[in-house]
Amino acid sequence: MNERQQELLKVIVENYIKTAKPVGSNSLCETFNCSSATIRNEMAILEDLGYIEKNHISSGRVPSEKGYKYYVDNLMKPKELTGEDVLKLQTIFTNHDLQLSDAITKAMEIISELTSYTSVVLGTSSKENTLKQVNIIPLADNKVIAVVITDKGIVENKQFVLQPQTQINELVKTSEIINKMLVGTPIDEVSNRLEFEIKPIISRQINQYETVYNIFYDAFNDFVKNSTNIHVSGKSKMLNQPEYNNTEDIKRLINKFEDESFIRRLVEDKKNKRVNVYIGKENDFDQDVTIIKTKYNFNGEEGTIAIIGPKRMEYDRVVGLLEYINNNLNDRED
Repeated sequence: MNERQQELLKVIVENYIKTAKPVGSNSLCETFNCSSATIRNEMAILEDLGYIEKNHISSGRVPSEKGYKYYVDNLMKPKELTGEDVLKLQTIFTNHDLQLSDAITKAMEIISELTSYTSVVLGTSSKENTLKQVNIIPLADNKVIAVVITDKGIVENKQFVLQPQTQINELVKTSEIINKMLVGTPIDEVSNRLEFEIKPIISRQINQYETVYNIFYDAFNDFVKNSTNIHVSGKSKMLNQPEYNNTEDIKRLINKFEDESFIRRLVEDKKNKRVNVYIGKENDFDQDVTIIKTKYNFNGEEGTIAIIGPKRMEYDRVVGLLEYINNNLNDRED
């Protein structure tokens, strides 16, 4: 692309984001101070390159997924926040009576209101919890419940059906060993210590030690997984966008938003880049959706925040908002 084609793509993307209407050549003549025929020729080149595509209901063009991606990677600059936006968010970050997790959650709720997109906060709390006690509670029909309790008062229960040869007294004995050796261990480190410290001991004292070990291992792994805090704001907000006027599309998206484990897997981000943008097929949520994520790490508390919206998203504004939150987390006094 030459410079004019890049600028043309930028204008088409930003006009379509603003109006949700396909962009025609006549509307761009004044902007570029050239004839409609010249604009049509440049648009034809952009279409051949795959950056824009013809809308089936008009002669105008809309950005393709490739076009959005090029715009985000090469043409877009994060938008500066308005004074009103800053005021709303500063009220949250300067309130030191709020726990960090609460401040982030409230800030993302505000962003959901400002943008009319869905926001997600995925924070990990397991690092803040240490093991206080693990108990085994026998039930009828050869079932037991493993109860994990932390120093923060979080309790997680997991039910197991015992194999016929597994004795409850062996489970109880193993829980006593764990309580003696691992109390005070951060929850996310317990599984590793089970493997290298507890398993060798119970292998000498417990007949069905592999089965018993797996029960406790699964219980602690479930605790770590389920103690990851997730908060979703504005689930229905992006469904108000004009793209979503089909009943089946709306049902499909609502069902996905209601699946918390799916959202949890979706939002987790392993990339180290400050802000990551996943457009359409790049995300596992929906091909008509964009997800913008950023990770945070502050005084040992870490997690991911994300905005979910249509591909016709205000990318510059959302990236600016997420960068603002990241900057304020770095500046926030503990």
